[in-house]
Amino acid sequence: MPRRVLQGRVVSKAGDKSVVVLVERRVMHPVYKKFVRRSKKFAVHDQDNRCTVGDFVRIQESRPHSKSKHWEVLVDVA
Repeated sequence: MPRRVLQGRVVSKAGDKSVVVLVERRVMHPVYKKFVRRSKKFAVHDQDNRCTVGDFVRIQESRPHSKSKHWEVLVDVA
């Protein structure tokens, strides 16, 4: 089964080798037929501590690194 790949913005870098990435997506409202933004935060493993707050990164599903970290940084987008 292929691993999911998402793109988002780093919003926190509090822990060692960990970052929090905010991923936004656009979905259509079922009644009003208007696009609304939905967002979710993911705890992501950053092995080399390369990411800083504000970076756009691509993340990928991985094995569990801790209780809440099941994603890892693939590449810095911008």
